[in-house]
Amino acid sequence: MSQQTESQVVDIARDYYDSSDADNFYYHIWGGEDIHVGIYRTDDEPILTASRRTVDTMLSRIPKLPDNARLLDIGSGYGGSARVIARELGIRVTCLNLSAVQNERNRTMTAAQGLDDRIDVHDGNFEELPFDDGSFDQVWCQDSILHSGRRQRVFEEVDRVLKPGGGFIFTDPMQKDGVDPGLLEPVLARIHLPSMGSTGKYRDYAAGLGWETVDIDEKPECLVRHYSRVLEELEKRGDEIAEHISGDYVERMKKGLHHWIEAGTKGALDWGILHFRKPA
Repeated sequence: MSQQTESQVVDIARDYYDSSDADNFYYHIWGGEDIHVGIYRTDDEPILTASRRTVDTMLSRIPKLPDNARLLDIGSGYGGSARVIARELGIRVTCLNLSAVQNERNRTMTAAQGLDDRIDVHDGNFEELPFDDGSFDQVWCQDSILHSGRRQRVFEEVDRVLKPGGGFIFTDPMQKDGVDPGLLEPVLARIHLPSMGSTGKYRDYAAGLGWETVDIDEKPECLVRHYSRVLEELEKRGDEIAEHISGDYVERMKKGLHHWIEAGTKGALDWGILHFRKPA
């Protein structure tokens, strides 16, 4: 992939998430506080409840941190996870996100919840992190790396800003290793990239940096459940959201969700919690 194409990938993602249609869709339908894949106990569980369970599950896997620890959330969306982390761990959290529109919602909700003294929000690209080497004790990410055309570069940047002994915990919609590319074509068209990450690729990136694999917990069923719940909400609340989201966007989103569900049902997709640690 050329540098120009890499730049275009970043611009496409930014323009998409900054659009009024996308902002209102993720805010009103996907959960508002959290816009990532949830861990469901039942097929009809509220999206926000399942999404919060993902945050809590990830949080339970982070070791106890000192009060002066710093955590970086890359691809932080509306900052729901950052606010949970700041409240639960009592540490300072830095959010880094591509979308200025999402970041403004993040700042507004963070201030409303009285957490703006513990959370700072930066506009930026996680392929070029605007932070000094060794600035953070932990790095966190949810369902964002798939949008990068340089995923190995993301790992390298995380390694650079992590302190020795620091951890990188993240989730990501991924392709299965060795999958038939034809099964992924409609999904890849949605993210404007020739491939997705996979557990195998992410293990290789981590190994190349000398990281330790703490845990990889694959839960591909959650991806299908989540996209199915989002599609259900979109169809059920059509009249309600018509004033916020254009009809064209809704139809494109429904088509896209069907592609994700179909590919996941056929076993082409993966999702899970991946946790690595930089050597001390």
